Amino acid sequence: MFEKLLSAGLTRTEAKLYVTLVDLGKAQAGMLSRKTGIHRRSVYDALERLIEKGLVSWIKENDKRFYTAESPEKLSDIIDLQKKELDGAIPELLLKFNEQKKKQETRFYRGVEGVRAIFEDQLSESKPVYIIGASYNASSILKYYMNHYTSRRIKKKLKLYLLYCGGRRDFSVPFGKTGYLPESYASPVSTNIYADKVAIIVWGDEPVAILIKNKHVAETYKNYFDILWKLAKKKKEGPAKMPAVSEV
Repeated sequence: MFEKLLSAGLTRTEAKLYVTLVDLGKAQAGMLSRKTGIHRRSVYDALERLIEKGLVSWIKENDKRFYTAESPEKLSDIIDLQKKELDGAIPELLLKFNEQKKKQETRFYRGVEGVRAIFEDQLSESKPVYIIGASYNASSILKYYMNHYTSRRIKKKLKLYLLYCGGRRDFSVPFGKTGYLPESYASPVSTNIYADKVAIIVWGDEPVAILIKNKHVAETYKNYFDILWKLAKKKKEGPAKMPAVSEV
């Protein structure tokens, strides 16, 4: 039976002592120790806790202390009190949980609309964007949207830093700087780092993207970008006008 009392927040020792006291009516600590097999010192400690919880009381007879169990209805009172305390703690816990959730988010996108959502987020953040593995095919996959994105980016003076892999192309990027890495670095994956976010885009007919919002992750990827940027061959920053080819 004492196993069922654990749900009320009693330890195994407390539950065993309480059930034993209910059976005996009243008993001294020594007898409780013998009946339960629990060490005498542990019996005293557990009895004190049970007294604090209102489940046990004691009386003196002939200068000897006898312990008695209080009504089992007290257990319901304990559970009700625990529920009230828990209900009171839940709003604060939810607040902390939601704050932490806002600090770190991971979202998955599929298709052209998903990638557009990421670029719209870049415009909304209005922070420099650092791109590892910039795609030459972005304009053909996103078609008319890329020119729309670029014109709005120019108005916001939102700067791009792009690392391409492979041979150079004859175009410049407005409010952007480009660097070129060897062909061996080439990959269909493009990593966009901005604000406290990292967007990993796998380019294809149906692109797939993962957007991670995490300050430490963004800082780590930015450090990786800085290392590659030092290795890359640079091209001068482009003028503030529309490019002939998309730059992301």
